[in-house]
Amino acid sequence: MSFGDHGMPPHAADPYAAWVAEQERIRGRRRTRRAVAAGTGVVLVAAIAAGAVLYAGGGDDGAPAATPLTTTTEDSGAPAPSVTASLPSDAPAALPSLLARPVIRPEQAFPQQNVRLADGSRFHRVDLATTTDCARGMSPELAALIEQGEGCVRLTAALFTDTEQRSQVTVSVLGFRRVEDASAVFAMASTDPVTYQVVSLDPPPGAGLPTVPPGSAGVFRRLMTVRSVVFANGQWGDGAETGEAELTGQTEGLLRHVSDTVAAYEQGEGTS
Repeated sequence: MSFGDHGMPPHAADPYAAWVAEQERIRGRRRTRRAVAAGTGVVLVAAIAAGAVLYAGGGDDGAPAATPLTTTTEDSGAPAPSVTASLPSDAPAALPSLLARPVIRPEQAFPQQNVRLADGSRFHRVDLATTTDCARGMSPELAALIEQGEGCVRLTAALFTDTEQRSQVTVSVLGFRRVEDASAVFAMASTDPVTYQVVSLDPPPGAGLPTVPPGSAGVFRRLMTVRSVVFANGQWGDGAETGEAELTGQTEGLLRHVSDTVAAYEQGEGTS
């Protein structure tokens, strides 16, 4: 796949244009579950060991495997909580050189259109979008949190479906200038995955997939690498709330696959 100036195939509609409208739909249709009160200071430590360390944001973070998204008619409008992050004193000496590498590019994060996971399951990538205006592809709360640091360098998202074209899993890579900012985003998204989330891609025209009905249940997972946070949002295309274990397995499998690719690049194993 070739990329234009904005990371899109030539003559293709910009998938992120739909993300802007989706932000308003998030405000009106998704319940925000705020576990941290506005103005609360949270000190986060990025536990970086030698090499890339993956921070699992899966089933052990207290979030339900599938979160029903209910309708609400008003937005609280509360400011984002104040978050401070710092590096541990024993951060690896190689960290500065790793951070000097460019943030991973779309074709490096998602090199394959057809993916086979370790368990044999197969997925097809039906869309790929990237932007340096990260706020366009996430909830307003997450955008406000990121603005407290030095910002997001690039957001790249890919939409996958299984061989039966039942599932729709959006995997998004947020690349940051600073490890501290990535750590803050990962921690808040782990605390409240519904509020601090990226927006799922809708299937492009011609993909043969339905648009997931608004308010459908979803699985939200995330992992952190050296300087990126990788999100995965999984839903059934028809909005079904059954098959939670299967959908969770697909979402987590794709998340791990992409995170491994990003981690390898950020450790210096990929080309810059």
